[in-house]
Amino acid sequence: MKMKKFLSLAMTAVLSASMLAGCGGNTGSGSGTTPASNPGGGDNPPAASGEVQEISFMVWDDLETSSDLITKGYKDSIDRFNKDYEGVYHCTPITTNLEEYYNKLNALVAAGETPDVFIVSPGANMNDYVLTGTAAKLDDYLNADGWKGTFTSDAVFSGGTYGDEAKNGAGIYAIPLNIAAACVFYNTEMFADAGAEVPKTFDELLTACQKLQDKGYTPITISAGTAWCLSMVAGYLCDRNGLNLQDIKDHKTDWMDEKVITAGKQIQELSQYFQKTAAGDDNDIATAAFYNGNAAILIQGSWAIGQINGSCAEGFADKVGVFAFPAVSGSSADPNRVIAKSDSLCMSATSKNPDAAVALMKYFVDDTAQKYTAEQGGKIPVTKVEYDATVAPPELAYVMDVFGSANSTFGFYNESLYDTEAGSTFDNCFVEIFKGTDPAEALKPIQQYYEENVW
Repeated sequence: MKMKKFLSLAMTAVLSASMLAGCGGNTGSGSGTTPASNPGGGDNPPAASGEVQEISFMVWDDLETSSDLITKGYKDSIDRFNKDYEGVYHCTPITTNLEEYYNKLNALVAAGETPDVFIVSPGANMNDYVLTGTAAKLDDYLNADGWKGTFTSDAVFSGGTYGDEAKNGAGIYAIPLNIAAACVFYNTEMFADAGAEVPKTFDELLTACQKLQDKGYTPITISAGTAWCLSMVAGYLCDRNGLNLQDIKDHKTDWMDEKVITAGKQIQELSQYFQKTAAGDDNDIATAAFYNGNAAILIQGSWAIGQINGSCAEGFADKVGVFAFPAVSGSSADPNRVIAKSDSLCMSATSKNPDAAVALMKYFVDDTAQKYTAEQGGKIPVTKVEYDATVAPPELAYVMDVFGSANSTFGFYNESLYDTEAGSTFDNCFVEIFKGTDPAEALKPIQQYYEENVW
């Protein structure tokens, strides 16, 4: 069936209430094939003057070799841009892997070679680029030619808005590419074979894992080598135990709160069901273990749909189910909150060719790109694009069910804390907990960081 407005009004309310990772918008084109057909793209491309304006785009994957379907979509956007603007503009990608991305991006920024357009996660990471004047304010571009109106709602810009309106400094500094929700992917055949049921509570999750293990399966694949993967689970457990991050910020409580200690103990309980190589596996290896049929459960963002459907054996996606991260028994916390985020695009404030950079960003959110985002990549579009749900990956419908049942959303903890150093400290604390350190001892670094820098 066709969905004209992919995000319903109810979904918009969810996003506007608490989504930490939405941001600025872009256009949908009727065909997405040329700038002239793009209502947000403005006029036809300028006539070639003989001098091509070169711009760069930095992304956290290899556009040429990656099997990730979302990455393939990014490559298509760049290829279409270069073809349509041939002789006028040209984009050269700068690629790396996710683990090294921010270090390499920051090195380019420090060297005065900031890419014209770069991908970033809203929150503490993007805040660094706004505060240092690295990222350009995009409001004037968004307000031109009806571009902003092509997005599902103003809610998607909330996480990308920074500054103080009273000082005339507030503005939108990023363009969202998609929306992803963190869920639990599971192998339905393995669950059925082990007699395991989809868990509603953390205790039931442990029971399901034990049944899977008794049947000879590796229950969970996860990366502790890529700390944010473990941190995602830690964030869910903190939230399910009732921790309010605003209370941490306001110093109404601290990182020694029993809710955080309990989350740490639960990570240790759950870790007995991780693959034996979890400590050293990076995210790509851990995710591949799931779609190669070597583990029953993957706790991951819905961007994994693009990886699963781009890399797995034919038919595997049909036996993948999705459920929401379970509640904690005895906790009064809302069990229907979902971690949500958006990959987003920033433009360098020092770009010599800002018009070319904006034109490129529009290709990432035109109808062609956003339709592909849903139908092939399995992510939630950010524009009012129509897409065919019958050809989209089946997991997308499950993710939408989880998202649609959410009462509110929250961001990754490591992207939602005081700054990037606080986020990485939180990540590292939970890696130490995973390794067996007593939570009360392992959490001392994040406690100390807040005592010295925040409170």
